[in-house]
Amino acid sequence: MQSPGRSPLAPHTSTPSEIKERNEAERTREPHVILRNAGGEQVIVFLRDHVVAIGRLPTMGICLAWDEEVSRAHAHLERIDDVWILVDEGSRNGSYVNGSRVTGRRRLDDRAVLRFGSTLIVLRAPGSGAAATRAADEVAVGTNVSPDDHRLLVALCRPLHDGGHHVPASNRQIADELCLSVSSVKRRLSVLFERFNLTELAQNEKRARLADAALSIGLVTPGD
Repeated sequence: MQSPGRSPLAPHTSTPSEIKERNEAERTREPHVILRNAGGEQVIVFLRDHVVAIGRLPTMGICLAWDEEVSRAHAHLERIDDVWILVDEGSRNGSYVNGSRVTGRRRLDDRAVLRFGSTLIVLRAPGSGAAATRAADEVAVGTNVSPDDHRLLVALCRPLHDGGHHVPASNRQIADELCLSVSSVKRRLSVLFERFNLTELAQNEKRARLADAALSIGLVTPGD
């Protein structure tokens, strides 16, 4: 299984030819998605049908056959006029948009970062409205965290990968894993909440959203 990377658009992972290919795709003004396959190679898929299926089956419009965390028929993109909707009706591991899990249907903005299993996909849909700047901000934040913050995020996300839990680690669990005091964990989490623009949320929601964001942008991977 591939380990998720950061955004497929991250400059430090893109070759000049890949950037040229993306620019040419953008000039067509046609909606498309950008992802990287199991070998890390850029893949651009144009969305020319009104419904585009996503999954591991070879018949899927967006086939993610290499990703074992993706269901055979995982989700689909649906076009209504110039708006794209992500529909997930109960896949095993869920679908995420800009770090938030999708339940049912979710409208997508241009540049939305989608995650299916361990695979990140960026939607380019010029007619879908304003760009989703929050997704880009999350990627920028994620590339700049310190090694200590990365270890804390790994500990926070560990229950989401170990045993299929849906709740991130508690402060005590993180403290025990990293040999820190609970007060130190709280202090460092508060800094991360601020950096990820989560300070206005309720405490439990902040933790869940921070974990989702770290997983969605590939800052924390199953290999961690």
